[in-house]
Amino acid sequence: MPSPSLFSQGPSTGQWPKFSVETGPMAAGSANMNPVVVVHGGGVSSISKDRKERVHQGVVRAATVGYNVLKEVKSVVDAVEGAVTVLEDDTEFNTGCQSVLNVNGEVEMDASIHSMNGKDLSVGAVSAVRCTANPIKLARLVLEQASHCILTDQGAEKFAAAMGVPTVPGQQLVTERNIKHLEKGKHQKGAQKPGCQKEMLFHITCSVLEAKAT
Repeated sequence: MPSPSLFSQGPSTGQWPKFSVETGPMAAGSANMNPVVVVHGGGVSSISKDRKERVHQGVVRAATVGYNVLKEVKSVVDAVEGAVTVLEDDTEFNTGCQSVLNVNGEVEMDASIHSMNGKDLSVGAVSAVRCTANPIKLARLVLEQASHCILTDQGAEKFAAAMGVPTVPGQQLVTERNIKHLEKGKHQKGAQKPGCQKEMLFHITCSVLEAKAT
């Protein structure tokens, strides 16, 4: 079984480093290019060498989990959910327990997952979710169980309760690092001149690609 074989980092000078891993026969250079799991762990303005390695390893773990699920269960949606769950549980990524705080110092999270069968193009999504360790799992439930394609805030909370999704204390999702980031951001905003570019936040993406050999 191939292991994650491609790690790429964008230029660090004046640009946002990007962390991504491909895993599967395509990444390994095999003529059989099916399947491939691609995990994009986001980009940040500048991070230490040690943290860069931790981010790398986190993306590798996510890609490996997604690929193994795909090989064993042969479900694209299961593979995506598995890979993203790894990222949500990793404090190095802006998702789950390391989500960037809102202006009130609270964690509000979004997640979406798409059906990959190409027939109904269905999607499940949640937004402004609180007290949920893995929003991707809740989005999966919206995809398969809800009559709507997206639920937000209190609607998502009620749906989660109805589905038996366990809750976690909101403070458990707040990290000291992001408290410092919020304080720094408020300070910079107060000193920011009109027209200055606002700081960008990185996002998490996981895709499973179906590729045919030519």
